[in-house]
Amino acid sequence: MGEKRSNHTVFNVNYHFVWCPKYRHAILEPIEESLEVSFRDVCDEYGYEMLSLYISPDHVRLFLSAHPKHAPSEIVRTVKSITAREMWEQHESFLEEYLWGGGFWVRSYYIGTAGTVSMETIERYIERTEHV
Repeated sequence: MGEKRSNHTVFNVNYHFVWCPKYRHAILEPIEESLEVSFRDVCDEYGYEMLSLYISPDHVRLFLSAHPKHAPSEIVRTVKSITAREMWEQHESFLEEYLWGGGFWVRSYYIGTAGTVSMETIERYIERTEHV
């Protein structure tokens, strides 16, 4: 979880996402293995580095690193839409029982950021260099 490099960028951008299935139904445990594969495939395809994944029966916690060119809203939209489509393709008969209105994930989500330096460290660095 250190710095990464691309042609013109050095970055360490990490996001912690949390979201639930629609109606907060506890439906993820029976499909956990295929859901995890789907998360890994999406992250690989889009160049996100999955740092950690926790699939609870009624919510998902995803911790990943991404290039700063990817907006967090774009990341979560991509991951949620592709995993939802794949889960419906693979588990339609199971999901129909719980998600009668279609969809798979709730629209809302939590996002937090994490890095290797604290806000205080950055503020001290800026204050010190401001006067040089």
